[in-house]
Amino acid sequence: MFKIKTIILLILAFFSYVFEVFAQQNPNYTQYMYNTMTINPAYVGSTDYFNITADYKAQLTGIDGAPETNNVGFESPVTYNVGLGLNITRDVLGPIEDVKIDGNFSYSFQVGVDTYLAFGLKAGFRVLNVDFTKGIYENPNDPAFMNNIDNEFLGVLGAGTYLYTDKWYLGLSTPNFFSQEYFDEEDTRVETEEMSIFLIGGYIFDIGSRTRFKPAVLFDYVQGAPLRTNLSANFLLYEKLTLGLAYSMDASVGALAGFQITDSIFIGYAYEYNTSDFNQYNDGSHELLIKFSLARKRGATYSPRFF
Repeated sequence: MFKIKTIILLILAFFSYVFEVFAQQNPNYTQYMYNTMTINPAYVGSTDYFNITADYKAQLTGIDGAPETNNVGFESPVTYNVGLGLNITRDVLGPIEDVKIDGNFSYSFQVGVDTYLAFGLKAGFRVLNVDFTKGIYENPNDPAFMNNIDNEFLGVLGAGTYLYTDKWYLGLSTPNFFSQEYFDEEDTRVETEEMSIFLIGGYIFDIGSRTRFKPAVLFDYVQGAPLRTNLSANFLLYEKLTLGLAYSMDASVGALAGFQITDSIFIGYAYEYNTSDFNQYNDGSHELLIKFSLARKRGATYSPRFF
């Protein structure tokens, strides 16, 4: 079996060529732990189930044109070592609509007792549309607001590593290596998006026979921007009810709840309250998630992995 030093060297080698790249903005999910593929392709296939996850998030509600995100993900192991996934995301912000479709591949191998290391790749495309007729501006005759963007096609290429057991996980990833600039038909730069680097981790503590506690952390680094730190603490009660709190440093606090309706169906809801001075202009953010999990082995029973 592999030693920890060997594992660290493998991960660092895998990411050695991203040290000088910029970072990519990505949707900010409160319940990212239920569809980790959105930020780390190495996650796919890490459970024994075929998972379908649908997520809707409305941010800064009460403001016209506030961000909305729709996401659907499909992922499953296909062999002992290989996992595959498909992710579809639609982001809307004012006049901007951004649709991203990407396929995800992971290869994992055992590196210790019940410990696995996975490497993942993400590849796909995104289509950007900007329609300024959907916005209200101080000066509608400004040339910057007169040239729309129609179906601009851009590539997506990301990668990740994921080290995990049934009790804990640690992941490093970037959903898209490309630093991308969007131009209108007059070759005027409208928007720049740069690459993000994510570091995630979590650990599950058993509290008695009917309660599990999972603290987790997510760091999101974008060059030129403050490090985004998300902390969460979740309790799983009787293998059915999930209750938790989330905190995004200098940005928001939130609460989330989920319920395992059947062995195959989980629903979750999260609310975030903005803690900056901007909170007086919006009513917070709402996120609704539903997840279907189907055992790939006949007769297998579902046991929540909690991540």
